[in-house]
Amino acid sequence: MESGSVIEMQRQAEIFQAMEMPDFYPHPVTTIRQCETHISKVFLTGTYVYKIKKPVNLEFLDFTTLAKRRHFCHQEVILNRRLTRNVYLDMVPITFKNGRYYLAGPGSPVEYAVKMRQLPEDCTMVSLLQKGKIDNEALQTLARILARFYGQAPTGGHINTFGSRETVWANCEENFRQTEMFVGRILDKQKFQIVRDHTRSFLSRRQELFEHRIETGKIRDCHGDLRAAHVYFTDVIQILDCIEFNERFRYGDITSDLAFLAMDLDYRGYPKIAHSLLKAYVRFTKDQDVFVLLDFYKCYRAFVRVKVNCFRLQEGDLGEQERGSLLRETLQYMDLAYRYAVQFTRPTLWVVCGMPASGKSTIAGELAKTLDVKVFRSDVIRKDLFGLQPYEQRDVPFEQGIYSKEAGSLTYGKLLLAAREEIEKGYSVILDATYGSRHQRSRVIRLAQDMDTNLMFVECICTEAALKERLMSREATSSVSDARLRHFQQIKAHFEPLNEVRDEMHIRVDTERHLEESMEHILSRDYVLECLQTAKAMKR
Repeated sequence: MESGSVIEMQRQAEIFQAMEMPDFYPHPVTTIRQCETHISKVFLTGTYVYKIKKPVNLEFLDFTTLAKRRHFCHQEVILNRRLTRNVYLDMVPITFKNGRYYLAGPGSPVEYAVKMRQLPEDCTMVSLLQKGKIDNEALQTLARILARFYGQAPTGGHINTFGSRETVWANCEENFRQTEMFVGRILDKQKFQIVRDHTRSFLSRRQELFEHRIETGKIRDCHGDLRAAHVYFTDVIQILDCIEFNERFRYGDITSDLAFLAMDLDYRGYPKIAHSLLKAYVRFTKDQDVFVLLDFYKCYRAFVRVKVNCFRLQEGDLGEQERGSLLRETLQYMDLAYRYAVQFTRPTLWVVCGMPASGKSTIAGELAKTLDVKVFRSDVIRKDLFGLQPYEQRDVPFEQGIYSKEAGSLTYGKLLLAAREEIEKGYSVILDATYGSRHQRSRVIRLAQDMDTNLMFVECICTEAALKERLMSREATSSVSDARLRHFQQIKAHFEPLNEVRDEMHIRVDTERHLEESMEHILSRDYVLECLQTAKAMKR
């Protein structure tokens, strides 16, 4: 430690001793509690909180001079006022005169403190979750506040560079490099390698995704430390303790910020709360990529906690009980990072099915665009098998010609082969076909089991009147599908309900609703959230 910092630490020790006395404060003090981290010390006096920054240089922050501490105290007040009301009151000087320290008193400033209104601890999100007092209305309000915050936060220019693939890659590699020394001693070697390899695989394939996030203004000046312990439900929702000391930790993709809170809720055992909050956020913002990116950034956030805890574990000042508790916490974060990494690299086989004219191809096309994966359409494959162009019309009776049972078997077999080839490459895939028979669906289910991949059936439905109207409209336009209104009753009679598919793998989508609503309905399902990272990660 630099000699100047040693002197400053000695002075701070004297200041902290003075702050332990009630008469130090120019207001009534009920009790004095202290909290301490490696970068700050906090005094809670019942009405107000005073936070002092330690004169430390930890590479990612530098508080070693009084001028720097003054600057970052000011930054902390200004930045935290974005998500709080009447909490961050001011930056106050601690002065020294005639051998005595004062809070905003006579003499010259020798230290600075952030002054805050003290909030009741039983109003934190953590406390309320433990009591079962966070309801859907509270989550909706929190989601709306976050949506407004991110929507108004600065973006563009210098900030955008923090959302580039290169910057995210560098951040991840730094984490792995700094943590590698703990592999075998604290961390499981196989889990570490899987998290690292899967992260690298995702980043190597996702240049376009990161560019898209920048182009659509999703890289913002965020909170940086969004955790349940920093969210207070008082008369209004207050979100405290953003990162003020390093732009690199605060600037980034909105999803990374949200992922910190979602990961924290997973760690605490409240994944459904996290899911409900994210669903509400996406509903307010229409930012469906949040669902797609979530597990990648949750993995990143969990691994950061692993790294920080590993550093703490190698310090020699821990008691046996504290060390044991911290070790268990570290391994839990490592398990989370590992689980997220597996989720965002496991392929998903999507089957978009339903009656002809039910909107399958519209949904499949939008899903393919959102997830950036291939879609194989039975109408196109069928005609290709028989040497026809996609829009070349064939007016044949039901289940005859290229629509005979034999032709259908060839077509659906080709669909499965195409899906298998994509999955073998490690990619997710979408099949767009009627899949009206249990036999056809059983072959898909068996393929997913054999390939050990996620499976999701998206069944497109609408009223019979809508189906007939859509089929009639095809008479006047060219269509890849040859299904027409005259085939309707026979197709309907032969369509076997999807009652053999487990509920968590079966989504029914009303295609008479707005396409945006249908996509939200698909992407926000619990099981889908576990599969989503896969599809987006499998971009070439």
